[in-house]
Amino acid sequence: MSKVIKLRKGLDIKIAGKAEPTIKTASDPDAYAIKPTDFHGLTPKLSVKAGEEVRTGEPLFYDKYNPAILFTSPVGGTVVSINRGDRRRILEIIIQPNGDAESLAFSKANPLDLSPEDVKAQILKSGLWPFLKRRPYGIIANPNEAPKAIFISAFDTAPLAPDYNLIVAGQESTLQTGINALSKLTKGKVYIGLAANGKSKNFEGLKNVEKNWFDGPHPAGNVGIQIHHIAPLNKGDIVWTINPQDILFIGRLFETGKLDFSKIIGLAGSEVEKPCYYKTKLGATISSLVEGKLKKKGNVRIISGNVLTGTKVSKDNFLGFYDSLVTVIPEGDKYEFLGWATPGLNKFSAGKTFLSSLFPKKEYILDTNMHGGERAFVLNGQYEKYLPMDILPVHLLKAILVNDIDKMEQLGIYEVVEEDLALCEYACTSKIKVQEILRNGINSMIKEFG
Repeated sequence: MSKVIKLRKGLDIKIAGKAEPTIKTASDPDAYAIKPTDFHGLTPKLSVKAGEEVRTGEPLFYDKYNPAILFTSPVGGTVVSINRGDRRRILEIIIQPNGDAESLAFSKANPLDLSPEDVKAQILKSGLWPFLKRRPYGIIANPNEAPKAIFISAFDTAPLAPDYNLIVAGQESTLQTGINALSKLTKGKVYIGLAANGKSKNFEGLKNVEKNWFDGPHPAGNVGIQIHHIAPLNKGDIVWTINPQDILFIGRLFETGKLDFSKIIGLAGSEVEKPCYYKTKLGATISSLVEGKLKKKGNVRIISGNVLTGTKVSKDNFLGFYDSLVTVIPEGDKYEFLGWATPGLNKFSAGKTFLSSLFPKKEYILDTNMHGGERAFVLNGQYEKYLPMDILPVHLLKAILVNDIDKMEQLGIYEVVEEDLALCEYACTSKIKVQEILRNGINSMIKEFG
């Protein structure tokens, strides 16, 4: 049954530089890459060698412990490099595109006419399976498990987040095809969370889904928050999640029988000259998106993703597998004398420390300066203001620090991943690395229970 869920806890961080609702075509990248480091808990095994020719959709590597999960090339071309890190860990497989390269052919069919096994086999073979994530733990879904439901959030409330309503505009039929395919993967329901402010109009006509509307500040758009308020996870429960733009890949696969990894990326932030959206492909170079589009002054930090959960990258790096946003903000490489003692009219604060709290709609140029170092972990109820879940986050983090598995279970580790507690880390007076601690706890749970 559909309903409107109002959330009061949370915080909208007002950063200047939101992308304008215009879509342009990015310059053609000279390389693309798939990075095994984008996937938690993955041990990759290579299927190609440097110098080999690959077609779009041809496997580059697979999961050592679940060989059915393939990771395929987003373009046709030549594997020019396989970069490794410490202990020969595979960091990225780089492909130089060839416009004339062929694409692998797959079955063209209406997923509603196929069996669940056929739909699953097609998604696995095409390499689109890694877009499905498993809760608990936020890892790639296991095709041998049966989820009780699949959840989609049709909007993102993170700072400068991309507008999925704009991204899917004109592709509603393809989106519906993808939804139909997902409905074959579960005996339960496919849930979609919509924005109550009307910013999810292009999702409201979807069929084979149960719609719920959410109203509130960030993290209301996080799929984990929505799961908690619709069908909370208990021990033994498994659900899958997927981003709206990734559903389009699945829809195109079944509609055309070919892989099309085209996606729309938001380029935003105070250091972007004219923030807007760009059409490119999965794994494109960051330089193809930002070159010639940044302001000329000062050092900047480029982030693949949003400022709360994204990854710091350089122009020579590549777009993250799950990312639909590139953010550019000033680097926090300067110190401010007695900054805490100023009125702070141009400073944003999660609390009401500065006079800027009198102007709630004002946007700010925020840099990466931490304004202090890590200090004692104080139990002061601060985190609870920013987490709209029935969870005690500080107690959970302390249970993780002492590796108390039973307490972790009791305190709700099955319901959260890094993005759900990212706002707590931002607002933390003690500068605790909340997301890192949480991932360590999740890894302990996986090691203990598999």
